[in-house]
Amino acid sequence: MAKHISETPATQFLRRHQIVFTEHPYVYEEHGGTTVSARELGVDEHQVVKTLVMQDETAKPLLVLMHGDRKVSTKNLARQIGCKSVEPCQPEVANRHSGYLIGGTSPFGTRKAMPVYVEQSILELEKIYINGGRRGYLVGLAPQSLLAVLPCKAVSCAIA
Repeated sequence: MAKHISETPATQFLRRHQIVFTEHPYVYEEHGGTTVSARELGVDEHQVVKTLVMQDETAKPLLVLMHGDRKVSTKNLARQIGCKSVEPCQPEVANRHSGYLIGGTSPFGTRKAMPVYVEQSILELEKIYINGGRRGYLVGLAPQSLLAVLPCKAVSCAIA
């Protein structure tokens, strides 16, 4: 029998928007990142999508969805979205913007509405695993679902 996961703002958001998703709990490891979640789920880390809370030069928050096995070129991202600079938010600032703890940040059901930038190649995958709003909990869904329910703009800013 599958382990039942209690609702999070992210799963409530997905259900409200009638997005089909699967639930994937795993044992969370502090600072383990997508390497641990991919290993625990038995999937390629490239399919695990991390949700990064960043800010532009005016401290305006934004979300970046990136492959687990890639990093964000903040310089390329800033150029593509018309900003002078982009940098990661401090953890406590990220928590305040998203309403989620670092390691459990989901792009769905965030406290504040923020622009969402998704690495273009994520949209080409068949299925992605993205945080469901709690540490140790991913949801699996079709990447096209992101475009249906989030204010997404595709970008190309991944570095290996």
